[in-house]
Amino acid sequence: MTAPAEADRFATRNLGSGVVILVAGAAVGIAALLMTVRSGVSEWSFAITFGALIAIGEMVQFNVYGNRNRAPIATSAALGYAMLRGPALTPPDIAQIITVVGIATMIGVAPRAVSGLRWDVVVSCRRVLSVACAAVVFSALIPESESWNGSWRQSMPIIGAMFLGVLAAGLTDALIGAGQATERYNRPFPAGLRDELVILGQIGMAMGIGGVLLAAGTSLVGLWAPPLVVVPLLLTQFAFRRFASAQRTYRTTVRSMARSTEIAGFSSPGQNARTATLAVAIGNDLGLTPGRMEALEYAALLSGVGQLALADPSPGGASLLRTREERQRAAEIGASVIERSGVLDHVAEIVRHSNDPYRQGRANNADIPVESGIVNVALAYEQLVGEGSGQSPDKAMESIGLGIGAEYDPVVVESLRRVIGRGFRF
Repeated sequence: MTAPAEADRFATRNLGSGVVILVAGAAVGIAALLMTVRSGVSEWSFAITFGALIAIGEMVQFNVYGNRNRAPIATSAALGYAMLRGPALTPPDIAQIITVVGIATMIGVAPRAVSGLRWDVVVSCRRVLSVACAAVVFSALIPESESWNGSWRQSMPIIGAMFLGVLAAGLTDALIGAGQATERYNRPFPAGLRDELVILGQIGMAMGIGGVLLAAGTSLVGLWAPPLVVVPLLLTQFAFRRFASAQRTYRTTVRSMARSTEIAGFSSPGQNARTATLAVAIGNDLGLTPGRMEALEYAALLSGVGQLALADPSPGGASLLRTREERQRAAEIGASVIERSGVLDHVAEIVRHSNDPYRQGRANNADIPVESGIVNVALAYEQLVGEGSGQSPDKAMESIGLGIGAEYDPVVVESLRRVIGRGFRF
């Protein structure tokens, strides 16, 4: 993940470059609509069928890794409509493809907007633009006069063009997504692009293959194909939603465990959440992968769980006032508790070393995750600057700077300086 999960139901990615994407999408959509109105719609039955699939897919979209909006059915249906080349049908031109996909997308997200469900207008616009790229690439490779005739020699170029169209759509969306991640979360662009390409390989591949199957099946047997091909798409949707549901369950459980230290008085109200927010900002700056980011956030939230085994709470939740031995014993106990979940072993490892001094820890042992150093620095900064602490960011950075190389990882401290320099505040 690349950001805390708390998000507006109507996500606009704080606008920024999103405005450019929306303006570009609106301009392309309006131009396509005018051209379609002028030339007329071909094959109404196909347009309505695929438009309905796209709309339904948008209605049942979901989020993965906290902030990545996905609509497998809508994406596959849009890609399928962009690559129709049947012997008994007139393939839609690029303008009609964009028009149908755009209108169907708006119809699909309208119920979500009315009911208050979360949706991302920029991501929906990105889907339309990426499908437009797929249509342009496919049409450039396979002219409208070319269609399936049953021979393998003739079919292979069409299949190859389909996969190139899908690849063009995926790369377009990945590049835009990486740019947005760089702008919104201050992630290095290469790291943002890497994350988008990983998601493209994990989820995009299934959506792309679904689009190819829809296009090929419908081109050959007509509108009998979508009901058959939509079954594996529904299974894909179900699998992705189960994954997203598991993520939400883990997050809810972790946050409940984190609040236990606040209820018991071992941390100040909101301390764990503030520490996690800063840790995530540092992880973004260092370009950690989504999986490591998720583990980092969980570890920051649970870093104080082991204190529940200590005799007395620290005043105001200031665990730094405890002795080194107490802090490390609490970290070991916390790691043991987390390990009992059976699914958060990497989180437990981060917590286990979250109070290790850098010079005796990661400086001599590369197996200790950098996330442990991030939690250590984030917790120290929160306890210096957080509610009731009274120190200014500059004074806190000065205090932390005194421990560079001994207590704190120099790479993490430099990342913290960049994060604070960009205006981060609790």
